Amino acid sequence: MSTDYRSRAWVEVDAGALRRNLEAVRNAVGPGVGVIPMVKADAYGVGLARAVSVMDAAEPLGYGVATAEEGRELRDLGVDRPVFVVIPLPPESYECAVRHRLTVSVSELAAIRRLGEAAERSGTPATFHVEVDTGMGRAGFDWKTAPDWVPQVSALARGNLTWSGCFTHFHSADVEGDSSLSLQWRRFESALIRAAAGPEFLIHACNSAAALRAPAYGSGAVRPGIFLYGGRAGEGLPGPEPVVSVRARVVLIREVDEGVTVGYGATHAASARERWASVAIGYGDGLPRSLGNRGAALVRGRRAPIIGRISMDVTVVDISGIEGVEVGDPVTLIGSDGPASISLEEVAELASTINYEILTGLTRRLPRIWSHVE
Repeated sequence: MSTDYRSRAWVEVDAGALRRNLEAVRNAVGPGVGVIPMVKADAYGVGLARAVSVMDAAEPLGYGVATAEEGRELRDLGVDRPVFVVIPLPPESYECAVRHRLTVSVSELAAIRRLGEAAERSGTPATFHVEVDTGMGRAGFDWKTAPDWVPQVSALARGNLTWSGCFTHFHSADVEGDSSLSLQWRRFESALIRAAAGPEFLIHACNSAAALRAPAYGSGAVRPGIFLYGGRAGEGLPGPEPVVSVRARVVLIREVDEGVTVGYGATHAASARERWASVAIGYGDGLPRSLGNRGAALVRGRRAPIIGRISMDVTVVDISGIEGVEVGDPVTLIGSDGPASISLEEVAELASTINYEILTGLTRRLPRIWSHVE
């Protein structure tokens, strides 16, 4: 456990684990399948610039983002690999996408026209991938009507506008034994039969869970996300190496008598004489408020319950029976301390949410401290 960083609270990111998780995905899908790490939402909260610098050495096919602005940030960082925007863009973002050579996803003919108009105005070639809706429902051309839209898309892809790929999203690949994975793949294949796919036409469908559960569907490339950053991708799948730890400092220690209350709403009262530590982290840093009176922290290698409601900037833990705790000591909210650990999934479950939300919810107030790649 790190003890040399003197912030009030911080996030530690294990660069070596991130790289090894990427290689684990690559090994799962086998040679010939490209890897497109998803780096949207500031690389799932770990920090875009450092994440890309670590992963780029592994020579991914490209990177996936959700917005044109995220793609522009990658270009500003010097990334020259393909950048795929996997979410439909608002009309105002097409100019940015064309200017920064982003591969845009389209789900309607109007989007292709908008992209073509932006390319014509700038005099710059543009590329797009067609999303096929095979069951996710939030975007994409309907797989059932491929005979109708494929020729129309092909007709619009002319001049400086290139249709360079197709993709879909699996909605339940994280669920063990769910039959929808194979059903969606068959639907996707049905649409692809009608697409004018050439040797440079990129086909991709698998997120982290699908890449690990059904590597045969890897096709041209896979789009891993949560697994790279240390989150379990789904039921019955191999776990990643932990990447993220969250720690904070003890800023106050108090001895309190029976009946003394703590936090807004006074939801906890000491049942006897207790020793409490105030820790400099709260929901303003991304620690879920719902962990109040439910979650735990690691203090000197032992679990200490979180008591009372979590405040914006402070969390209180009961350190009764834990010897030697001092102001300034590090406390672990996610990660390991000696033999004890609190996983990302444990925190997500206690907060009634998913590991994605915990990671992306860690705010910029917490500095990201990266280890060196091993």
